[in-house]
Amino acid sequence: MVARRQFLAGLLAGTAALALGPSFALAQAPVIGAIRVDVSALQEQGWGGNALAIKLGMERELAAALGAGYRRGRGATLVVTVRGVFLNSYAGSGGGGGGRWGGGGGGNTSDSFDSVATLVAPGNRVLATYPVLSTVSAFSAGPWYLPDIDQRRIDGLIKHNAAWIKRYVAG
Repeated sequence: MVARRQFLAGLLAGTAALALGPSFALAQAPVIGAIRVDVSALQEQGWGGNALAIKLGMERELAAALGAGYRRGRGATLVVTVRGVFLNSYAGSGGGGGGRWGGGGGGNTSDSFDSVATLVAPGNRVLATYPVLSTVSAFSAGPWYLPDIDQRRIDGLIKHNAAWIKRYVAG
């Protein structure tokens, strides 16, 4: 049995959505049937085998981020074009003033991941396009002296960018 308060709350929410317009009331996140990641720009920039690793990592992270909104073979195609991955110089100074070990602050210590996410409906009709520039502190990947620091930085950028794409695409 539906409680009176729940019924009234639902009725008010529906009325508010209709007041904002029919497109708002009926809008829902599209079902993604395929994910394609284009890293040709990275290959041109000299990323070599790392471009393929970024492509596979981005596909995996997007599938995980979209969750139930990703149903292979049904719905729109999400095409993500990676335009650039930028790892800033980083000597592990901690990102703030001189600190205990010196090395001085200042300067940019952020990494960035530049992509464009495009939703394409069956029949190649573009539904929406979202430019996404993710910026993450180089220090967030942990100690700079570990041998896999660059991979951890790239993984962090992929996760951050995929989360923004999910936010734009699925709300």
